Amino acid sequence: MTGYKGALAWWCFARALEPQALVDHAVRVGYAGIELAPQDQWSRIANAGLTLATTGGHGSIAEGLNRREHHDRIEGEILTNLELAKEWGIPNLICFSGERKGLDDEAGAEATIEGLQRVAGAAEEAGVTLILELLNSKVDHPDYQADRTEWGVEVVKAVNSPRVKLLYDIYHMQIMEGDIIRTIDDNHQWFGHYHVAGNPGRHEPDASQELHYPPIYAAIARTGYEGFIGMEFVPVGDAATALTEAWATCAAALATDEG
Repeated sequence: MTGYKGALAWWCFARALEPQALVDHAVRVGYAGIELAPQDQWSRIANAGLTLATTGGHGSIAEGLNRREHHDRIEGEILTNLELAKEWGIPNLICFSGERKGLDDEAGAEATIEGLQRVAGAAEEAGVTLILELLNSKVDHPDYQADRTEWGVEVVKAVNSPRVKLLYDIYHMQIMEGDIIRTIDDNHQWFGHYHVAGNPGRHEPDASQELHYPPIYAAIARTGYEGFIGMEFVPVGDAATALTEAWATCAAALATDEG
């Protein structure tokens, strides 16, 4: 029996729902966490019994770990955010490779490994996981370096820490490489968190999109994953309804897999 939990990304839904309404709906539907919420909302979320499932580890997506000149700054930011994560019970801090800007993939990987190794021990001591996010460089984040699973796996393998893993964003990796279920089967031990959205458009993960999520959820369940699956999609329709239906689909896939 797997123990994964549902989360929702604040930025996707706070534009449509007022903060308290969003938190109340998350609780009512059965979500266990909220991701990437602004710090002034953390008390509201925690008081509702929800986990702050992720927050940013450092800035920024464009200027990340793949360049050594950023390492001192990033190390300081991650150490500060690890203290916040311990205080607030946040299990994951999101990290970024940065853009290539002419840097080849091997050199970028070497620098990213070095940057993560500088803070891996502190993450282990804190009991917090640093999750390097895989993003597409084709549509949303041009020139981003961690845009393929193989590259990300190479990095986290080399860092060799139980507290450094990948954030496998299914939407982004569908755009870049597809083959989602096989990738989960072959690489799940390197994945510390999952993000969900439909493609194309990053909308509701439903029948209007090319990704069919029930077997993807079942594949994640079969790995024994016990973390959060984050809904990071921008709804076309009513946001509350979209959140309800997205978690119902996910929970039903889990129930089917256990059956």
